[in-house]
Amino acid sequence: MADLSGAIAKAQRVVLLLAASDVILLRVNVPPLSSSRMKAALPNLVEEQLIGDPADCVIIAGDRVDGLRTVAVMQRAWLETLYETLSAFGARRITALPAQSCLPFQPAAAGGVLAAANEHGSGVDLTLRLSEHEGTGMTVGAGKNETTAHAVINALCAAVPKAEITLYVPHASVLDYQNEINRTPATSKRIKAVSDNWSHWVAGAEEASLDMLAGLGQANRQNIDLRAWRWPLALAAAVLIVNIAALNFDWWRMHRESVALRASLIQVYKAAYPNESVIIDPVAQIRQKIAAAKHDAGLAAPDDFTALIAAFGEAWASAANTAKMGATDAPPIASFEYRDRTLFVRLSPELNRSGKADSLAQQMKAALADRSLSLESPPSRAADGVWEIRSAR
Repeated sequence: MADLSGAIAKAQRVVLLLAASDVILLRVNVPPLSSSRMKAALPNLVEEQLIGDPADCVIIAGDRVDGLRTVAVMQRAWLETLYETLSAFGARRITALPAQSCLPFQPAAAGGVLAAANEHGSGVDLTLRLSEHEGTGMTVGAGKNETTAHAVINALCAAVPKAEITLYVPHASVLDYQNEINRTPATSKRIKAVSDNWSHWVAGAEEASLDMLAGLGQANRQNIDLRAWRWPLALAAAVLIVNIAALNFDWWRMHRESVALRASLIQVYKAAYPNESVIIDPVAQIRQKIAAAKHDAGLAAPDDFTALIAAFGEAWASAANTAKMGATDAPPIASFEYRDRTLFVRLSPELNRSGKADSLAQQMKAALADRSLSLESPPSRAADGVWEIRSAR
């Protein structure tokens, strides 16, 4: 596997075919349960069919078909070792499938069994697909004075004593296996040896749904290859640093301008009012001093009562003419009130009931805006027909 580390690191997806002898497939009647409850119940449902402790195994369940679920069981430690090895080689997306579920099932050959013999140094991994949802596997070793083909055929006959068998073997060994099959009429009638190739394994893996890594919580987990992103990340970091530096420089420059401007305003205020010792907001204090000076000189401020009522009278005359309010109409204004530099105008109930109050308010807003005044009708007092008029300067 170490020789494949380069290819594994470059691959977008790695599909691991687990030896059929390492994974047990069981058909179990599982009651309808939620995902979390099923995960908790599976060890108890398959405990009687296992030799070891279910707590040491990864157990996952497939879809429900004909009232039964296919449950796959595998040793947790071995699966974790395989996953960690592939991750160390740089695999980004890993899927672990039982080999027996990847051996393509052919519905047209219903009643037949598919088998595959994968030879390795210590023996042969024999994979069997018994039906669409059932499969098993075993490791077969040749005895003394016994050929590998003879050991595999004997194991097949013991595992599947009656059904027809299609046996996939390495291309170079097809003739050896076929000669062994033809040694007896019984085997030649129901066992056929054909050349194995990876195309049908790939096709079977695309249709398989039992991903054993789901039991580890690693199913379809995507590991990001940071090495491929190192230059884009470095460029993004450089752009971010430049922008942060520019923003800090701009803030520092504007802060210096603000400090200099405030110092200049304070200097101007002290020159104009040398007796003032407390200076909190020089702009607001200068405005207060100017307003006080105008008041002492007899000039009305924009928010004085006289200025507000005079401007309101002019605007009212213009709006009343536009609204065509005759002299015979009921008095439209009930009262005036001046408080907190705001003029409160209460309309008469008759004007509110006449339906002219809204149109008149729109005309008054335009007329008052020309005189630097604003008109508002607070929602809390709108039902009483109250206008609030104040200076917009």
